[in-house]
Amino acid sequence: MKAVVCKQFGPPEDLVIEEMDDPKAIEGHIVVDVKAAAVTFPDSLVIEDKYQFKATPPFVPGGEVGGVVSEVGSGVEGFAVGDRVTSSAGIVGGFAEKLLVPAAAARKIPDGADFAASTGLLYAYGTAYYGLKHRGDLQPGETVLILGAAGGVGMAAIEIAKLMGARVIAAASRDDKLETCRQQGADEVINYATENLKERAKELTQGQGANVIFDCVGGDYAEQALRAIAWGGRFLVIGFTAGIPAVPFNLALLKSCQIVGVFLGAMVSREPETRDSIERDLLGFIEKGELKPLVSKRYPLEQAPQALRDMLDRKAVGKVVIEP
Repeated sequence: MKAVVCKQFGPPEDLVIEEMDDPKAIEGHIVVDVKAAAVTFPDSLVIEDKYQFKATPPFVPGGEVGGVVSEVGSGVEGFAVGDRVTSSAGIVGGFAEKLLVPAAAARKIPDGADFAASTGLLYAYGTAYYGLKHRGDLQPGETVLILGAAGGVGMAAIEIAKLMGARVIAAASRDDKLETCRQQGADEVINYATENLKERAKELTQGQGANVIFDCVGGDYAEQALRAIAWGGRFLVIGFTAGIPAVPFNLALLKSCQIVGVFLGAMVSREPETRDSIERDLLGFIEKGELKPLVSKRYPLEQAPQALRDMLDRKAVGKVVIEP
């Protein structure tokens, strides 16, 4: 099989495409013929050794895939050759034509579901759902402000928040990205490259502030957003594409608000019942047509380095995938 290989930590341009032996099914595992692999921001961090979880070179990047079961190991129940599945491989292995995964990490997907739309479901939609429902306790009628709304996780948060009955303010750095956010359901938008994030957010909430802040960006924008939070609001810490912020804690006191971490990667191993509940809900939403993930670009396996570069340079809108 062909695979993308990180032989040493560095930028995407250092990745190489190599032929590797096909994986063989072992006890408790299945082999998936990969039809689509989600490209996520953590993938770009893993190859540069900047992520919380570490991989040891040489390794194949990529964590979440969708595909067809081609081999079933001993002791596996509930899966057969030909089943359509989505699976999380952790942080490695996905950017390849085939992937060996524990059967427990795979979920069947509906026959009509697009592989590209379904893969990465736990990463993007899982983060959004875990954050907004389980950590942020978002209620119908509340307002959520989403920073980095045009990225894969941000777009997922727009859909999930609307599904939960919230009013959504999407913030991003370009007008074309914000137009896509509107098309995905955002009620209002803020261009934080040209507008004052705090003042505009307060204006759009009649001075009350947003009940929930969903922050995928961090950096200098985090404090601006926190200053625009409502009394008793919840500030969800999702990621740091603009850098890790230093936020004055007195703001939490003044607004009697909560600053809440949302770490999906650790939750899936520490709280398997929560993980399973989230996956069931999300697959149900997809099957009912209540969620429609935006796949903005599809790259062949050979262009995986370019896909990661576009992710790092914030050129990606919504979800991008690699399709071996």
